[in-house]
Amino acid sequence: MHRSRTLNRRTVLAGTAAMAAAGLAAPVRAQEAEDLAHKLMGPFKAKEGKVRLKMRDVAASGASEPITVSVDSPMTPADHVKAIHVLAEANPYPVVSSWYLTPLSGRAEVSFRMRLAKTQTVRAYAVTSDGQVWIARQDVTVTIGGCGD
Repeated sequence: MHRSRTLNRRTVLAGTAAMAAAGLAAPVRAQEAEDLAHKLMGPFKAKEGKVRLKMRDVAASGASEPITVSVDSPMTPADHVKAIHVLAEANPYPVVSSWYLTPLSGRAEVSFRMRLAKTQTVRAYAVTSDGQVWIARQDVTVTIGGCGD
């Protein structure tokens, strides 16, 4: 007996989640994104802990995904976030956005919508006034890509 398997949202989600779990999210792209981050910010060793990346784990459509990046910082002249960079390693153009801040910004937080080409890791970097770089990463499963790739 031959069964025809219909392609529905649940099937697509299960398949993309399995591919992501198996590590098929192009490790070459991850290295390219890392190299691009170093071109943006110079040599650095990123630390985890101060940056929070808020976005959905599963994007039904990568055409317009909401994202918020916030950084724990007093935003004083002596101690503030100078820049926030967001990279999506599997997008045709991995640098999604760069935001430049000053103590007058009040708080180190940005919210916007971004496109995602396919299932991938999104990275948010924060560069502080003392030259440190902080990072947060989130894996996002994209069921329908939004970059026309």
